Amino acid sequence: MRPNETGVNCVDSRPTIVVIGLGYVGLPLAVALATKFDCWGVDISATRISELQAGFDRTGEIDTARMTASSLHVTANPDDCPPADFYIVTVPTPIDAHNKPDLSLVVAASRTVGRMLDGRRKPIVIFESTVYPGVTEEICAPELAAISGLVCGEDFFLGYSPERINPGDREHTIDKITKVVSGQTPEVLDKISDLYGAVTSGGVFRAASIRAAEAAKVIENAQRDINIAFMNEIAQIFGSMGLSIWDVLEAAGTKWNFLNFSPGLVGGHCIGVDPFYLSHRAEQLGHNPRVILSGRSINDGMAEWIADRLHAARDNRPGSVLILGLTFKENVPDLRNSKVADLIAGLVKRGHTVKVHDPHADAAEAMHEYGLSLCKKAFDCQYDLVVLAVPHQEYMEMDGGVLAGLVAERGILADLKNGLGRSADDFPCRVWHL
Repeated sequence: MRPNETGVNCVDSRPTIVVIGLGYVGLPLAVALATKFDCWGVDISATRISELQAGFDRTGEIDTARMTASSLHVTANPDDCPPADFYIVTVPTPIDAHNKPDLSLVVAASRTVGRMLDGRRKPIVIFESTVYPGVTEEICAPELAAISGLVCGEDFFLGYSPERINPGDREHTIDKITKVVSGQTPEVLDKISDLYGAVTSGGVFRAASIRAAEAAKVIENAQRDINIAFMNEIAQIFGSMGLSIWDVLEAAGTKWNFLNFSPGLVGGHCIGVDPFYLSHRAEQLGHNPRVILSGRSINDGMAEWIADRLHAARDNRPGSVLILGLTFKENVPDLRNSKVADLIAGLVKRGHTVKVHDPHADAAEAMHEYGLSLCKKAFDCQYDLVVLAVPHQEYMEMDGGVLAGLVAERGILADLKNGLGRSADDFPCRVWHL
């Protein structure tokens, strides 16, 4: 890179990039960047690095052939990385037991990057982790400066580009989506725009400021959370009236401007978490975020409501239960914040004996995260209640007779996401819907 009159380095044809965090967000981004630039990826898990070096991505986002062919350098040791022109932080930003933002990982990543900065290169540090407005400049920047001994805005610069990875989505991948970008100065914004523009055909959108870009990300997920909460609330209302929410939505969906949202369990690392970041910041400012927290309350209580309804459908009699699917959504191995675990806890609390099957979930992770054992031989007996919690493709491809055959006489098949649709009308067993 070479300095220009503004003091910010101009990007050479192949600048060096270091991506911190190689999970669902960081790995696809790093692999994409490695097609155009000299790119390094750092992850604190030595096991994760060993797997990636062998061509295996446990998240399922990058297949073996693409991983093996990639020029991406991966390491668990930041000291292995050369001085870089861009550092991109993609670590998780979870919440704690009190639903408050846990910024420990992004702070730790900032400190790691701070030790790597070379002020002579005028590097740019870009954050992709979901945060509330102000975190990049008010929390991360001071950490970078303190550890590096450099001056923010002179020796290094800031940027923010919110991640938009949707696990398991093969249509809206990093190389196709519009990337929101922001930078500390107009010159920095130019460089960040060029960087992301080189790897996505969806183009870039230049946000007015770093805080505007941070805010855009957090409301994207809050908006979806609120819309699903409305669906869950009306599912509860209609359920009390003996109406199927799916019948209602089918009719309402014929209106041209009706929004296509569905009820269900809201899990995963984003939608069930990010609204708490926005509500936390609102409360700091003295504002009571009533709509946001109301939506969160409805969605977080949905698993318990379903457990109660299923128990009532069995005339409040405990029985044997098979749960099909544990991950937070279909066809992915992602177990983060899965509300199926809450449903299981609700059924166990009501006296039911529960077995869990999931062809995508990692057994060790299920045990570590939720204390749940995955059953490999789940299809060799019948159950009083079979719950199709996550409509994985493997379940959808099962013959209807085989699926219904898992249900004992006078038992119930519960189809939580209406994955079976109208085909369930012909099943030789009772089918329960929201």
